[in-house]
Amino acid sequence: MALTALLAMVRKDLALFLADRRALVMAFAAPIAIASFFGSIFPGPGASREPSRIAVHLVDQDGSAIAVAIVAGVKGDKNLKVTVASAEAARAAVRRGASAVAVIVPSGFGDAAGRAMFSGRERPRLELLYDPSHAPEVAMVRGILTEHVMQAVTREVFSAASGRAYVDDALKNLDGTGLSPDDTRALRELLTSVQRFYDRPRAAAGPAPGFSAPYDVREEALTARSGAVYNGYAHSFAGMGVQFLFFAAIDLGIGVLLERQRGLWKRLRSAPISRFLLLAGKAASGTVITLATLLVSFAFAMLVFGVRIHGSVAGFLAVALACAVMAATFGLLIAALGNTPGTTRGLAILTVLVMVMLGGAWVPTFIFPAWLQTLTVVVPARWAVDGLDAMTWRGLGLGAALIPAGVLLGFAALFGALAVARFRWEES
Repeated sequence: MALTALLAMVRKDLALFLADRRALVMAFAAPIAIASFFGSIFPGPGASREPSRIAVHLVDQDGSAIAVAIVAGVKGDKNLKVTVASAEAARAAVRRGASAVAVIVPSGFGDAAGRAMFSGRERPRLELLYDPSHAPEVAMVRGILTEHVMQAVTREVFSAASGRAYVDDALKNLDGTGLSPDDTRALRELLTSVQRFYDRPRAAAGPAPGFSAPYDVREEALTARSGAVYNGYAHSFAGMGVQFLFFAAIDLGIGVLLERQRGLWKRLRSAPISRFLLLAGKAASGTVITLATLLVSFAFAMLVFGVRIHGSVAGFLAVALACAVMAATFGLLIAALGNTPGTTRGLAILTVLVMVMLGGAWVPTFIFPAWLQTLTVVVPARWAVDGLDAMTWRGLGLGAALIPAGVLLGFAALFGALAVARFRWEES
């Protein structure tokens, strides 16, 4: 009897869901469209080897050999999209957002940098102008500039043409540097050795050297399973899929509020069905609907964007089912705590958007402050996204799905218990 009634309620809710064609299309099309957009922005290494370059305006007010070498090095860097311009044009480009950073090499920079190489005094300054909305790019540009400036300055300093003048000037002013007698004597010996370097025959000396990075880097992307390649669409469909699970939960909760407002739940109480069974029927139909939206979204990602379950298929299904149960009980909690459908919808959407953002569906959680990263463990969206990531592109085994699925089911139990305790059967 109880099972028959439960199945009847589930069939009724599914029939209503399938009858509204506009809502049906949005339930499946919206997460697919948005996840496809986010996935195209972060497609992963297999899609394109061309890095996203930072727009930089470069101003050379010096014109020295060092400045020319800096400009050539920066223009050839694969991480930067460089435009050489005047100071006025560079400032205007940064102000209107056409360039993230502008670098100004001031007049006299090359000569002053060469002299400061040995003396450490009166170091010249490069001027960096940046768009406040692109502040993170400044650190990257600063690091790239350091490499090219050091190469240009040291190459010029160790050339006989101008290097001797820098060394002679440093030796002349060595006693005024404030160094200890031992350090002064050691530095004098070093500079004298550099003078002897300049005195070598040019044929033997060869081209002037320049300092460069004393190491190379070998990059290797690691996943748990050999051959599993990161696919940005896998993460985007996990994030957007979880987000729209919550949106489906909101529709479930608002639907319950509307039914209660119309007196339907009061009539259901007169039927020989327990309150728990009534709420269980709603939770079951909500689970079916939310699970269907998530699986259809991932099926689209697999067919169109090559997303694969590199981990455990059983683990993926377990996490997906736990996500759906958690979302359905969250919908019941919305119905239990909500007042009117209008005010409840706005508050529920805000809550969902905050949870999804903290869960890492929109932006990576590593950019959050440390305290906020710790706080996100109480957000079910984080466990959902992490669990789906683990089973898809990370290639982890079934064991890695147990904890996220268990935590999600724990949230489901909490939401369900609160919904049963706080549910109001009549409109107040």
